Amino acid sequence: MLHTSRRYTLEPSPERFVLQRSVGTTAELSPKQVLIRVAAASLNYRDWLVLHGVRDNRAGLVPLSDAAGTVVAVGSDVSRWQSGDRVSPSFFSAWHDGAFRPHHLASALGGGQTEGVLAEYIVADESAVVAVPEHLSLAEAATLPCAGVTAWHALFERGQLQAGETVLVQGTGGVAMLALQLATAHGAKVIVTSSSDDKLDRAKALGAWQTINYRRDENWDQAALALTDGQGVDHILELGGPQTYARSLNAVAHGGRIAQIGVLTGFDAAPHITPMQFKNASIHGICVGSVAHYARLNQFITQHQIKPRIDREFSFEDAPAAYQTLADAGHVGKLVIQLN
Repeated sequence: MLHTSRRYTLEPSPERFVLQRSVGTTAELSPKQVLIRVAAASLNYRDWLVLHGVRDNRAGLVPLSDAAGTVVAVGSDVSRWQSGDRVSPSFFSAWHDGAFRPHHLASALGGGQTEGVLAEYIVADESAVVAVPEHLSLAEAATLPCAGVTAWHALFERGQLQAGETVLVQGTGGVAMLALQLATAHGAKVIVTSSSDDKLDRAKALGAWQTINYRRDENWDQAALALTDGQGVDHILELGGPQTYARSLNAVAHGGRIAQIGVLTGFDAAPHITPMQFKNASIHGICVGSVAHYARLNQFITQHQIKPRIDREFSFEDAPAAYQTLADAGHVGKLVIQLN
């Protein structure tokens, strides 16, 4: 059965895409697919880059990668799900488990040639969605596919975070705040950096052990070393890029780990990494994660009854305002668009 679906698409203008509201029709379900009525979607910094990536992304693409909703129909061979199940699609629809492979990259929702989730109804393979934790609303679950899985992958899958270790996150966006919540629940001590005392106060309310205002203390790496009695930070989520990388290298502990994640200050980070050798430290490239990572994240969230922090919610009609709020960078946590 086909469904009429309100949606947004990316339509080209001279220098960037613009969001265009439209109505489309869902595709026929294949035997192994499910139809999901989307309740909410959330934004990531990547979505702002997609909006401006005219050369890299298909015109007419439905944007956004993160959503949660309810199954309303299933294909003839679907065994994992039934109508009424609350689910969330994984960021990489083709990366189910195991090592990351080149072909997985093209399956990232809401970018390149792959349709995203800013639509009333979406179709997904049954193997590419996970169950929503019972204690979360669908809006809260919609914050997890990119930001939550990225933080989980960095700290637990690759980082093997241990209770009592120190973690430093840069800024107060979605990845940073979910990392703060996950690490704190695991018994780690989290340092948050920001240029805003108000944001740092809100990070403290979420469990931050220490905070650093890098506008007042430009040498935040030295401040981090002081907070750790000169030992350095065990895990750094490197979210800034070229303007923060050198300080992350200085602040990381001997035997520590830097998770290379963000590009907030650009894509051309070229740090002098020789100190990593003599610290026996590691740099882990992190690009979101697999369906299996997402499932394990949800198990942990359920165990610890974690609720992601939503800074602000927008109506479907106000989706362009959500993008602008993302660009203004005044939020702490996630921005969510309600569809149903």
